[in-house]
Amino acid sequence: MEREHNLVPEDKLWKRFLYRIIYRSDTKLGKLFDIILLSLILASTAIIMMESVPKLDKRFHYTFLILEWVISIFFTIEYSMRIAVVKNKRNYIFSFFGIIDFLALVPFYLSFFFPITKYFLIFRMLRMLRIFRIFNLLDFMNDGYLIVRALKNSSRKIYIFLLFLIIFSVIVGSLMFMVEGGRQGFETIPQSIYWAVVTVTTVGYGDVSPITPLGKFFAVVLMLAGYSIIAVPTGIVTAEMRNKRQNLEMVCERCGNEDIDDDARYCKQCGKKLA
Repeated sequence: MEREHNLVPEDKLWKRFLYRIIYRSDTKLGKLFDIILLSLILASTAIIMMESVPKLDKRFHYTFLILEWVISIFFTIEYSMRIAVVKNKRNYIFSFFGIIDFLALVPFYLSFFFPITKYFLIFRMLRMLRIFRIFNLLDFMNDGYLIVRALKNSSRKIYIFLLFLIIFSVIVGSLMFMVEGGRQGFETIPQSIYWAVVTVTTVGYGDVSPITPLGKFFAVVLMLAGYSIIAVPTGIVTAEMRNKRQNLEMVCERCGNEDIDDDARYCKQCGKKLA
């Protein structure tokens, strides 16, 4: 979310009071509000799951419908209040949590026109991320940001790896199409590529399998190669995470600055040479 000074209202006392309840959890009312919010998110998710079970839906359809309306109206009021009490409304609306709050409401109103979209209400589970703030678990969020940054910094290597994997799967799938001679499961090159992807990723559904000796040989090679191929992106991300962790542990001895770039030789705040 945006920095707090961009969101805290300055004009009216009632807005500051509501802001502290809705956005903060350092008061009894604020923590109670957040716990109620999380409970309703879990209840909403459970209702969506149970509605997908025909026997339960047939028996409790109207009960589920009423509960959905009550919970969705509560979330609508809560979302409106979040916008009303903040100073910079745009900052909240387009922030990470603001977008999630909006996506948690949209499927309910879309379901008036497209009933199937109500199952997208399962996205409300993303609002459970607030549990880290509510129960003072922000250190876990920092670890999550570390993983995201590692994935972002490794993205170019992973893209190259995926391109290689696509080319490899297309070539192997085409070879299997020729080797198996258009037998069941290998009637077309796209179907053969599907088999190659399933095999190289070690998923192995078993719905398609080669029959010829040469086809089985290719399958063995592909399965063994799969173990090595899967290890590549894992190693890339792990190495990047290790580097990021080491960088985060670097602290300037003079001013205590922790925001140190990967290739920094001097502190950007005080100019002291880094060890």
